[in-house]
Amino acid sequence: MKKILSVLLAAVMALTLLAGCSNQTGGETSKAPENSTPAGTEQSDAPQGGDKKYDGVELTMWSMWSSGEPQANVITEAAAAFEAETGAKVNIEFKGRDVNKVLTASLEAKENIDIIEDDYQRIANTYPNILDLTDMANAVNYDSFSYACLNNQVIEWVGHLNSIVEQPQIGGIFYDKAAFEKAGVTSVPATWAEFLDACQKIKDSGVGPIAQDSAYCDFAFYHQLTRHLGEEKITELDTNGGWSGTAAEQAAQDIIDLINKGYFVDGAPDEFPASENKIGFGLASMVVCANYVTAEVDNNTETQVDWGFFNYPAVDGGADNASVYGGANSLAVTSYSENAQAAFDFIIFLTTGEWDQKMATDAKQIPADTRNKAYPSLEGSVEALLAAEKPMTWCAGFHANADLKDSIKSLCIELFEGKYATGADFCKALDALY
Repeated sequence: MKKILSVLLAAVMALTLLAGCSNQTGGETSKAPENSTPAGTEQSDAPQGGDKKYDGVELTMWSMWSSGEPQANVITEAAAAFEAETGAKVNIEFKGRDVNKVLTASLEAKENIDIIEDDYQRIANTYPNILDLTDMANAVNYDSFSYACLNNQVIEWVGHLNSIVEQPQIGGIFYDKAAFEKAGVTSVPATWAEFLDACQKIKDSGVGPIAQDSAYCDFAFYHQLTRHLGEEKITELDTNGGWSGTAAEQAAQDIIDLINKGYFVDGAPDEFPASENKIGFGLASMVVCANYVTAEVDNNTETQVDWGFFNYPAVDGGADNASVYGGANSLAVTSYSENAQAAFDFIIFLTTGEWDQKMATDAKQIPADTRNKAYPSLEGSVEALLAAEKPMTWCAGFHANADLKDSIKSLCIELFEGKYATGADFCKALDALY
C-alpha cells in the first residue's frame, strides 16, 4: 500500500512540475500580452498596447510666424493633436517674418531643424539642404488636393518637389465692394481704360481710389511691367540693363499718370500698413496686393470690409495680359533630418483636413487643401488658382540681379512718390544702376 501511495505522489509532483515549466522561457516567466486579441477576432491597424507610430520621436520646426498670431496658434494646436495621435513631439520655434535672414546659414551648418516654413520661392531657390519630397508626396497622392500651378513652378525651379504649400496666395487688386457700389462702378475693370474710368468715378464719390504702401511699391509696379513686357523680358532687363527705349517707359508713365490724376489716396505711398488700412476706414477703395491684405486690414481697423477681387487690368498691346500672381508660404523638410517621414507626416497633417480648414478660417486665408473652403471674403480664390497654368511670381524678374534688388525697390518707391516727371526719366534712373 505504501508503495502504491509513493507512486501516486510522485506522479502528482511530476505533473505539477510540467505545468510550471510550460509557463517558463529561459528561466523567466512569460506573460500573455495585456491587449492580446482573442482568436477569431480581427485586429485594427491602430497601435496596440499604447504604442504609437512615432513614440519617442522629436521634431524641431522653425516657423515664419510670431507667437500669438492666428497661424501660430493653429500650428501649436495641430502639433499637440499630432503628438496625441502619433507620439511625435513637435518643438516649434516661432522666428517671425525675418526667419529668412538666418535660415541659410543655419541650414548650411545643419543646425537641429527638421521642418522649415517660409516663402516657397526662397525654399526653392535660396536654401541649402532641403529634401526632395517627390516620393512621399506621391505616396499620399498630393497632386489630387493641391495646386498644380504652384507645384509645377517649384519643379521648374528645382527639378523636383521640395516643399508643401501651407498658405496659398493670390494677388491682384482687392477692393471694397461698398465703395464701388457707392461710386456707381457696376463691374470690375478688365482693361486699363475701364480701370481709369472706375478710378475717376470713385474719386468723384469722395473716396481715394488706390491705397499704396511703400512696402509693396515694387510689387504694384511689377504688375504693370508684366502686362507691358512679360516676366521673361523683365528678367532679361534686370540682369543686363537697357530699360530705356522699351515698353518699361510706358509702364512707368502709367503710374505717373495715376499720380497726376489724383488716383492714389492722400499720403500714398505710406509706411506699411497705413495706406491699406485706409480701405478699412472708408478712405480708399482698392489696393494691389496678395490676399492676406484682407485679413490685415480687417484686423488692423477692427472692421469687416466687403471684399472683392479682380485680376490686374490688361493694357493695350500688352505682352502678358492674363497672368495672375500666385504664391505660397510653404513647409519643407531638411535633407539631414533623422525623422524625415515623421516630419513630412506632420506637414500633411497640418495642411489637410480639419487643421487646414481651421487655418483658413482663423487666419482668413485660402486653404492649402483644395477640398476645403476659403475664408468667405476670398470666395473664388481656390478656383482662380486651380485655373492658373503658371502664376506670375512675386517680383522674381526684379530679383534676377541680386545685387540690385534693394536699389530697384527704392526706385519703385520713388516712382510712386512722384519723383519722376516721365517714364523715360524713371528708366534712365534704372539704367544708371548698371
